[in-house]
Amino acid sequence: MASYKIKIGAFKCAAISDGFFKYKPPMFPNPGKLLFANAPKEPLELTLREHHIVPEKWTEWVSPYTCMTVDTGEHRVLVDTGAGDLDINTGKLLQNLKEEGVAPEDFDTVILTHAHPDHVGGNVLTDGNPAFPNARFVIWRDEWNFWTSKSSPESKDDEHHNMLRGIALKNLLPIRSQLDLIDREKEIVPGISAISAAGHTPGHMALVVASGDEKLFIVADAVLHPIHLERLDWISTVDFYPGQAVFSRRRLLNMASEENALMSAFHFPFPGIGKVVENKETWRWQPLA
Repeated sequence: MASYKIKIGAFKCAAISDGFFKYKPPMFPNPGKLLFANAPKEPLELTLREHHIVPEKWTEWVSPYTCMTVDTGEHRVLVDTGAGDLDINTGKLLQNLKEEGVAPEDFDTVILTHAHPDHVGGNVLTDGNPAFPNARFVIWRDEWNFWTSKSSPESKDDEHHNMLRGIALKNLLPIRSQLDLIDREKEIVPGISAISAAGHTPGHMALVVASGDEKLFIVADAVLHPIHLERLDWISTVDFYPGQAVFSRRRLLNMASEENALMSAFHFPFPGIGKVVENKETWRWQPLA
């Protein structure tokens, strides 16, 4: 399945697959360490088995990459652009949009939750031109500054960060003339509002889509795996500010739960849409499909 459609009030939304990526050694730690870096060994193994994962056999994490479109009737919005040519199994967004009868030129707004390769890799075409020529691109100012400024106080000088920064620059600089930087929680287009969710990256943001009495929280990478709903304090090796990531995660899950809203998570099993259900002192994931 490459797309999954839902309605939020009067808004037409669709989860659109960009493909998938296999996280495995030697490029990445084993999945348990990658996703739950600070988890004690025995509780982690017990939790994995409760989720029907055999720890010693979990040698790779096959993660979907799922973008979201929102047609408000007034605006057509795309949230994240996928990974582009990062891998042979990614870069399917444009083709899957075409199969839904949607052209890149149809979007007037592209919102980038953060600038990791799997979220901005589809910003530009192979010729270097913007893939969505009629859209304004929206990103949090701190996120833009972090990846594009060498003088950023948070900049790191290591091989992995330099690789990520190179991909970010390749996909951010060509859209400068279409760029809209935001630095506070506000409505981006009527019915779609930015929520500060820093931690995974310095300027990571989430979104809330609201129409009528229905809401959809798009949390991007604030939550990477359904187990994070139950184990809020378990952080991944790719969370830039772990403490802040946990705070943002807890805040978003609490909001979605209290509002009885739907939630969309980029890396969850496709289509990555479901409900946050109370489970004792934490939550659990209830997929919609």
